Order: sequence, then structure tokens, then C-alpha cells
Amino acid sequence: MMPYLIQILIPVYDNSGQRFPKEHYDKVRTKLTQAFGGLTAFTRAPAEGLWDTGGAVKRDDIMVVEVMTDTLDRSWWREYRIELEQLFEQDEMVLRAQTYDTV
Repeated sequence: MMPYLIQILIPVYDNSGQRFPKEHYDKVRTKLTQAFGGLTAFTRAPAEGLWDTGGAVKRDDIMVVEVMTDTLDRSWWREYRIELEQLFEQDEMVLRAQTYDTV
């Protein structure tokens, strides 16, 4: 079985345009590092997320956090997604998993 790369798209700003506190990101780093032995966080140049709401195009600055794991515990990730949605005050957070092959 191939290992998984899990990517989490995390907003940089809340709905009022204020940057989320550093402690929010520290909490993510600590939990994922303890659970998976490390992570990669793309924080230097936030990515831009765009989506159409049916009448307007919304925009978010996001950072991407990645972890690698040999197994995909879907129930753990569902619970963690809910935790992140509450922490970052989001209706829905994107967590995606893909298999990868090392070269």
C-alpha cells in the first residue's frame, strides 16, 4: 500500500479581515507533529483561494500544512476537520488526502 499525503488548507485571516492568532497555528503544529512525527507548513507566501458564491467571487489567503502517513484514519481526520472548523471559525475546511509514490 502506498503512503498518504494529507494537505490542510488553513485561512490566514478571519471573516473580519484580522489575522488569526499565532497560537491557532501553534496548536495545529503541535497536534500534527505529535500525531505524525512532523509536518511541512507553507507559510511564507500564502496561497490565494477563490470561490464563487453564486453572486460574488470570494477570496481567502491560505497556508497549506502537509503530513505524511502510512494509513488513512478517516474518522480521526473527520473529527480533526471539525476541530479546525471551530478553531478557525469556518463553515468548511478543506482537508485532502492522496497517495504518493517516492522516487
